[in-house]
Amino acid sequence: MRKIFTITFLIIATLGFSQSKSKRIKILNAKISSANEEKFPGAIILTGNVKIKHEGAILNCNSALFYKERNFFKAYGSVVINQGDTIIQTSDYVDYDANAKQSLSWGNVVLRDPVMTLTTDTLYFDRKQQKLFYEDFATIRDQTNTLKSKKGTYLLEQKKFTATSAVTIDNPENLITSHHLDYYTEFGHAYLYGPSTITGKKEGNKIYCERGFYNTKTDISHFVKNAKLFLKDRIIQGDSLYYDKPSGFASATRNIKITDTVQNFVAKGNYAELFQQKDSIFIIKRAVAISVIEKDSMYIHGDTLLVTGKQKERIIRTYHNVKIFKTDLQGKCDSLHTDELTGITKMFYNPVLWSEKNQITGDSILLLTDKVTEKLDSLKVLNNSFIIQKDSIDPHHFNQIKGRNMYGKFIKNKLRTLLVKGNGEAVNHNRNEKGVLETITKQYCSNIEFEIKNNKIDAIKCIKQSDGKTYPPSQFPVDDKKLRGFVWREEEQPKVMEDIFIKGKTVPKKNRINPTSLKENSLIQKESTKNKVEDGEIIKN
Repeated sequence: MRKIFTITFLIIATLGFSQSKSKRIKILNAKISSANEEKFPGAIILTGNVKIKHEGAILNCNSALFYKERNFFKAYGSVVINQGDTIIQTSDYVDYDANAKQSLSWGNVVLRDPVMTLTTDTLYFDRKQQKLFYEDFATIRDQTNTLKSKKGTYLLEQKKFTATSAVTIDNPENLITSHHLDYYTEFGHAYLYGPSTITGKKEGNKIYCERGFYNTKTDISHFVKNAKLFLKDRIIQGDSLYYDKPSGFASATRNIKITDTVQNFVAKGNYAELFQQKDSIFIIKRAVAISVIEKDSMYIHGDTLLVTGKQKERIIRTYHNVKIFKTDLQGKCDSLHTDELTGITKMFYNPVLWSEKNQITGDSILLLTDKVTEKLDSLKVLNNSFIIQKDSIDPHHFNQIKGRNMYGKFIKNKLRTLLVKGNGEAVNHNRNEKGVLETITKQYCSNIEFEIKNNKIDAIKCIKQSDGKTYPPSQFPVDDKKLRGFVWREEEQPKVMEDIFIKGKTVPKKNRINPTSLKENSLIQKESTKNKVEDGEIIKN
């Protein structure tokens, strides 16, 4: 038993000695070795071509203090550390704790690995975790970028920098600034955290985000928090933003907003795509275009919004379920086309306009804008033009004018004078100053001129051929109360801006009613109702 114990003890002691020996610092070379217990108690003074080794790392320096018992040394002058064949570091001074496998280097520190070069004044190195860190500015250069930051860490195995405080990444194409980012030197990938910007040096484009990813080699980026893309004449923002700079493609998702910084134009939605080379924008999911007309905003919504063309020559197309809202002008149609160069907006497929209290319809409606003042200038209603105005007192009476085409003029963005050309017809309810309905007039004219004053059709004037008659209200023919083609579409009118997103009232589903039944053993039977009279007589008797 004692023999077995002795052998076991010797094996354990040998292993312990071997492990301890492998972790000790080895002095490979020094011209002079001395000691000075008064100045450096416990230290061996090494001078002249000093070479030290510890677990795969070799250090060369001019002189060193070696504390054998503490397994620690201080290196001075032209310090060079080689870790394997991949990492080389130079500095003026190094302190190295072999037990903790940690070093502190300072004075002109330069560290190189196969993919990057780091320069700083002070550098900490944890060999166990293969981690470098600095706290007083450093510069990291690879084949593509130059990274600078006040504080940071570098994981050698992952080739990953985590840089914090005053961070910049500089390359020939862009300058990145951030408070915090992770950068992978092998792939050129940067992950941004906190307020960050990417500024293009050639075209001046700029990206802002508070969280995102940027590939410095491919110039492709993806941002997910407060992302904004600043282009030459547009600002694009959304909850999520993707940008492929080489191809000029960008996409945004959720709560997107695209601002034309020159034309006072804004587009919103929940998904958008931008093609810079084609100068086009595609927006869906609650898409709305917003333009400012003399301090009042006009909102145009449709299922799909497409903006193409160069600045001041853009064409805006809106498709399906189109609605327009402005405080004094609303509209609805299936598709809409706006040409900024001509200032013409065309409404197609069952279009309708509401100007104050007037409803205007036709096969197609054109709104013309003054290109200089950017105010509404005129109106064209082509084929089957029809204007209807509900009577101010009796909601069952309507003033109406119809014809082939209609032309209107806006004054201070208000529709004021109109002309119906071809096959004109009119029905007008005439009230006195007290609002009493005195007569109703039915007219046929080749052309009809009229004005809108105080939101009412006024000053109706027939041009060329005229035929008509004025009736007392009680004698007006019932069949003439509504002109042929009359359709009152008040329920479709957006009353507030939010109404443009309502597609229409849904028809409630018919609830299925399951027939009830009596239980088989119930004392209540349907047949009882057939004998109620007979049973009643029996009770009386």
